[in-house]
Amino acid sequence: MPLLRLLLIVVAALWLVPAAAQQRVALVIGNSDYKTVGALENPFNDASDISIALEGLGFDVLLGTDLGHDEMLEATDRFGAMAAESDVALVYYAGHGFQVDGTNYLVPVDAAIARAEDVPDQTLPMQMILNAMAKAPGLKLVFLDACRDNPFGAALEEGDMGEGLARVGTEKDFLFAYSTQPDNVAYDGTGRNSFFTEAVLNHIYTPGQDIAQMLINVRRDVIASTGGRQVPWDNSSLTQQFRFDTSPPTASEETLLWQVAAKARDPQLMELYMDRYPQGDHLGDVVAFLETEPDTLTRNLGQMAEDGAEADRLWRLARRTRMRPLLEFYLEEYPQGEHAGQARRLLETIPRPEDAAPGAVCERLATHPRDATAVNGGVSFDWLQRNALAAIQACSAAVTQSPELPHYMALLARATAASGDLERAVQLYKRASDRGDLRAMVSLAQLYEAGNGVPQEPQTAMTLYERAAEGGSHDAQINLAVALFQGAGVAQDTDRAISLLRQAADSGSAKATYNLGVLAQDGAIDTPAAALDYFERAAAEGESPAFRAAAILLDEGRGVSRDPGRAANMLLRGAAEDRGEILQMLSESADQWSRETLREVQSRLKTAGFYTKAVDGVPGPNFTAALEKWRNGGFDADVLVN
Repeated sequence: MPLLRLLLIVVAALWLVPAAAQQRVALVIGNSDYKTVGALENPFNDASDISIALEGLGFDVLLGTDLGHDEMLEATDRFGAMAAESDVALVYYAGHGFQVDGTNYLVPVDAAIARAEDVPDQTLPMQMILNAMAKAPGLKLVFLDACRDNPFGAALEEGDMGEGLARVGTEKDFLFAYSTQPDNVAYDGTGRNSFFTEAVLNHIYTPGQDIAQMLINVRRDVIASTGGRQVPWDNSSLTQQFRFDTSPPTASEETLLWQVAAKARDPQLMELYMDRYPQGDHLGDVVAFLETEPDTLTRNLGQMAEDGAEADRLWRLARRTRMRPLLEFYLEEYPQGEHAGQARRLLETIPRPEDAAPGAVCERLATHPRDATAVNGGVSFDWLQRNALAAIQACSAAVTQSPELPHYMALLARATAASGDLERAVQLYKRASDRGDLRAMVSLAQLYEAGNGVPQEPQTAMTLYERAAEGGSHDAQINLAVALFQGAGVAQDTDRAISLLRQAADSGSAKATYNLGVLAQDGAIDTPAAALDYFERAAAEGESPAFRAAAILLDEGRGVSRDPGRAANMLLRGAAEDRGEILQMLSESADQWSRETLREVQSRLKTAGFYTKAVDGVPGPNFTAALEKWRNGGFDADVLVN
């Protein structure tokens, strides 16, 4: 077989191998160039890009692209031998796949199927791959981005063929991640990668993240990117946790980008932050920095070049975010750095801005902040009003290019509303809502609640919220919960309101998790002690007010044991992540906190090299200056210990 179509990629980058020295192996297949049915745009890219990511995470990767039947069989056999000696065996398949009579089949590029009887000889039953994986003594992870429409039409209609792929049940220590629910169909994507693979790539490098949480984040991003039309699904019989990136948790990507930009004193990185996070918690810091020193902002090249830790920090951020300008910045600063080769490979997989598909441009310009994903922070309505024309143009092109995705019609509706044409926007919202887009349902419900552009009809609003909540919209679940708590437009039902909040929290809504923490803190649900768990979860998921809420419980011992050290950790994490509220509070109202907690904060700042006075729990100018340095480029997760 051609060498480029099936490669064994051996990882030589020892610094990336997990600390536990697990033997990790992967079989990655991407089939795009089908001979007898329509070609697929993304699987070749999906497989290539996933293989690079897995390489960087310590996997020995067997990569196959555009494989025929015999080549898929050979790859499966080779992988079985690799899996037998592994601690973690992973399969990632992107391409055509279907089910007949509840059995899943993966489709080689040379498959020629004229009738149902051809299926066994022309495809690869997924069970063959599972049999090869079963040789692995450790964890077995299966990712299937193969839930597309039946590519063979009437040839398979005589069999009992369902939509997408069927659910698979196996022995322990297997995990299956599907690009959409069993028996449903996924989309091929509108850019370089499928929606599912893009989300996996954007979360796989998050430090310290368990795979279960990663898949929640992937699901949330795909739902947001498709307006709820595609919902990734997984089932697991794992008996232990697994993390792709085993390094300790750090600050959020957004905060790390601000910290790198502040330390480098680089205007382009500041502008990159504003472009990526137009609603970001550090936007005020960025604007103030640019306005204060517009003529003196130059890169601190000498210091960065000599600082190995800073180089590693920049590399990890660039790899984690997959932001092309950050990778280019890393290579400019460290052209011979130890990660330069990997950076160049990653750059080859990331489109240039001028090559972005209309859908990507539309999402960047018009996405609602509550639909933010790892690569798209969303924009406020005020911001959208200033860019409405460009958004309308991009979203109109996206609607034309991808008519099967009403999500782009919903974004076009939002841009149209921002332009001032509310009548046209309502029409677009209704069309997108009727076709199942969740954001369109929520936006339309809000218009009916307020009587803005449509008659004020609370019951219509509640009906739309119900539909969107059932489809998995966090905003709809939270808004409906509020209405149920208050009995506004619907009969009061506290139990159902709490159930909706739990549903949203379990599927990744940090705001819902925070609200559950408030309810637990007040004794309305669970126990006061449970509030701390909710707040810590919400903080980890990006709800910055939760840092302060958790710190208060730990500082006061409210419902939990007093723990000044953990309180200090939460305060310092929050000081790095929020809009500056904790820094201001510790500088101006430190008497609200115990001396023990303040001493722990001072101790950590001293370890980080920012605080130089006595560790006495008494705030002062040196304490404030240390906090500012911590927030503006000095965050160091290693000093946050109990």
